[in-house]
Parts: sequence; C-alpha cells; structure tokens
Amino acid sequence: MSVTIYHNPACGTSRNTLALIRNAGIEPTVIEYLSAPPDRETLQTMIRDAGLTVREAIREKGTPYAELGLADPSLTDDPLLDAMLAHPILINRPFVVTPLGVRLCRPSEVVLDILASPQKGAFTKEDGEVVVDASGRRVK
Repeated sequence: MSVTIYHNPACGTSRNTLALIRNAGIEPTVIEYLSAPPDRETLQTMIRDAGLTVREAIREKGTPYAELGLADPSLTDDPLLDAMLAHPILINRPFVVTPLGVRLCRPSEVVLDILASPQKGAFTKEDGEVVVDASGRRVK
C-alpha cells in the first residue's frame, strides 16, 4: 500500500501517526513538509480530498497566523494558500495520503480509517493513551 505522510518530527501527533502507519507494517513515504512543502495543487488537492476547507487546514498555534492577519474572515482561499506556501508551518499536520483516502490525522488514530493493513500489535501514544490493543484492534 502506498502511503505518504506530510510529517513534522517535532510534533507528537505527527510522530504518533507515523508510528501507527509503521505498526501496520507499512513503511510510508515521509515528507518533512517544513523543508519540502507541497506545491499549491498538491496542497489544494489534499485539503479538498480530506473534506476540509482551506481555513480548517491552517494551523494557528505556534505559527505567524495572527501576525499575518489570517484571522480576517474576508480572506478567501487564495491568500490563505499563499500564506501556507510561504510559511509551511501554517499547514496543519499531519496529512496522510493513501489509496483509501486523505486525512488530516488529528487525533493521530484517524489514520486507522485509511490504512488497508491491520495493526500488527498494541500501540500506545506518547502521552500514554492506548489506541490499539494487543490483538491489533482499535480501542474506542
């Protein structure tokens, strides 16, 4: 299964998502989007295919969101996308692309909805939350 994760290794949610992909026995293509951001078309496609609006795909916390005036409700998608491409830290993470769909994996276990391979064993997130039991089943 072809899986691509737009990853920020400094983000716990992104690390947990990557680990869940690997727990399914999949070695994904890892794109560290801060240094290798997607092009405009790819970003637009991921946002659309994830069922999000451009505004829903913007990260506010720890970014220049406020300084850039991006909270202005009159801004359309184009200037928001321009800002995301100029400042990739504004792209919320992690986006994961698989043949079964695209998701913004917040929380990280959302990735389980688009992986064809089952989990190979138990998985506990970095914060101690158990997400997958020893039988490889998602814990609700």
